[in-house]
Amino acid sequence: MSLIYIGKQFTLYGGSILFITGIFGNGMNIFIFSSVHSYRTTPCTFYFLIGSICNGLYILFNLIPRILNTSYGIDLTIMSLFWCKIQHFLIGLFGLTSFTCSCLTTIDQFLITSKSVFLRSCSKIQWTYRIVVISIVVWSFHSIPTLLYYDISPINKICVITNSIYNVYISIYILGLLCLIPILIMLVFGCLAYRNIRQTIVLAQQKADRQLMRMVLIQIVLVVVSMAPFGIYMVYDIITTRIKKDLDRQLKEYFALTILVLVTYFYYVVCLFFIK
Repeated sequence: MSLIYIGKQFTLYGGSILFITGIFGNGMNIFIFSSVHSYRTTPCTFYFLIGSICNGLYILFNLIPRILNTSYGIDLTIMSLFWCKIQHFLIGLFGLTSFTCSCLTTIDQFLITSKSVFLRSCSKIQWTYRIVVISIVVWSFHSIPTLLYYDISPINKICVITNSIYNVYISIYILGLLCLIPILIMLVFGCLAYRNIRQTIVLAQQKADRQLMRMVLIQIVLVVVSMAPFGIYMVYDIITTRIKKDLDRQLKEYFALTILVLVTYFYYVVCLFFIK
């Protein structure tokens, strides 16, 4: 069996499992976080709620089209110029908003476990609402270029970026905003929050916010495990862009990329609420 065939099978069966798991898991998160009033008015759990909504929409608009295209050759983006543009706009918006919420949950845990009264007072639900709205607006503006520079190529009839400068930026954006920056923020503030709990005797004895802290730590692990390998591949791809590659190497890179892309979806599908 060729690597292309194996990659398609991984995408079909692995992607289908991830999709079902993601829709169910995020759906349960949304139901629970939105149905309990205290969850909607607590900054950390509100970030989890918005993150779960974005995760569900991300895998809906990204994973299903990928399965259809890779496994069945059904590419919806070449059938409609509108879909070519709007799909990438929504993927960018939901993906970045989700990662922003993950970073904010970690920062919020650092704030509420701090010895400083001022830092603890910064964790307010009113500020949380505003930050979420600002994040959505910022990432919406950030995704506007996808509406301008994605188009159906008249040569090979596929949805591609038509601007060379923006094409270069996409690689930087994936490596920085989706891999490096979220990992660094979550690792730094996750460690600081853990240190706060260990240094504050009362919090440690009462095992304060244990469930939320466990969820945040697991989320950090998910981001590192799911995004770091893909980030490493992106660095490799940028370094080897100008190197002439034979067919065997191209097939191996295609297969590796197929697997690593599927691994990134683990971040979006894991149901954090039920991890005890």
